[in-house]
Amino acid sequence: MVDLPSPQTPLYNHPLPVLERWLAELGGRQRGHHSCEWDLTTVAWSAELVLGSEELTVRWGQGAAAVERHFPYGLTRADVEAAILAGP
Repeated sequence: MVDLPSPQTPLYNHPLPVLERWLAELGGRQRGHHSCEWDLTTVAWSAELVLGSEELTVRWGQGAAAVERHFPYGLTRADVEAAILAGP
């Protein structure tokens, strides 16, 4: 198993299996084997995460009340993690 790069490493320098491991360590659940869609639930909120070709999309909530943010892979893992875990 490969260690996670430094938290200050941009997401684009993380191989896909490492990104998937990171999301799993955050508590995310992959929707299906080899899926780019993940679900992350905390006591306060739930979110859908999508590993796209250019960015990580996070959508907290559903419908008209949903809050959606897009995080380019050039951002550091620490910054993206802090933003995700801060919630909507």
